[in-house]
Amino acid sequence: MWCYRGGSISTEPRINDRIRVPEVRLVGPSGEQVGIVPLAKALELAQEYDLDLVEVAASARPPVCKLMDYGKFKYESAMKAREARKNQAHTVIKEMKLRPKIDPHDYDTKKGHVVRFLKQGDKVKITIMFRGREQSRPELGYRLLQRLASDVEDLGFIESNPKQDGRNMIMVLGPHKKKTEAMAEAREAQAARKAERQGVAHTEDEAPSEDAAAEVDDTTEVASAEATEAAAEEAPADEANAEA
Repeated sequence: MWCYRGGSISTEPRINDRIRVPEVRLVGPSGEQVGIVPLAKALELAQEYDLDLVEVAASARPPVCKLMDYGKFKYESAMKAREARKNQAHTVIKEMKLRPKIDPHDYDTKKGHVVRFLKQGDKVKITIMFRGREQSRPELGYRLLQRLASDVEDLGFIESNPKQDGRNMIMVLGPHKKKTEAMAEAREAQAARKAERQGVAHTEDEAPSEDAAAEVDDTTEVASAEATEAAAEEAPADEANAEA
């Protein structure tokens, strides 16, 4: 009777001596079709090319195997998966809470956060919290939500209209830009800022300081004075030679 004893099931393909079939359909290093060959012949070719024999389609009859550098293949696959995860856009819903009678300064601050979230490509859940007698004035919350939606209409739109939920009123704003677009723009802006900083630093390194320029001028003046004195000393000697 078969009994499962636990442990993880390997998802790695079988390679080289781990392949246990009499013959395989072989694919060459450049993708060319070699045909059906005995396993021993396939392993011999792998050794000749200094490559691995990798089973790429185990369910085929006979199994399909390819000659490749398996270590390099695994590394490139891992890098591609990492890049895909890096560029993957995750849907994020931010939340911002307001009061119906919010102070103008607080409103501007909250609106600034909403603008930042929408620029990042995130959705924003706006919650108006009613307390006490404010619950009898839902129109105050509705007007506040409409005002906020109007103020950020260039960046987002009303994805879910305002609705009452107990003591709260909720509205969801969606960004006009997709998350992937916002991420790409953020990376471009960061690269541009980095390039600008490097350019400024390079310019500062190349530009001579005022002290250095003054030092060069002083050195030039000293050299000119020394040359003048040397010329003056040589002049009497020349005159004496002329008289002689």
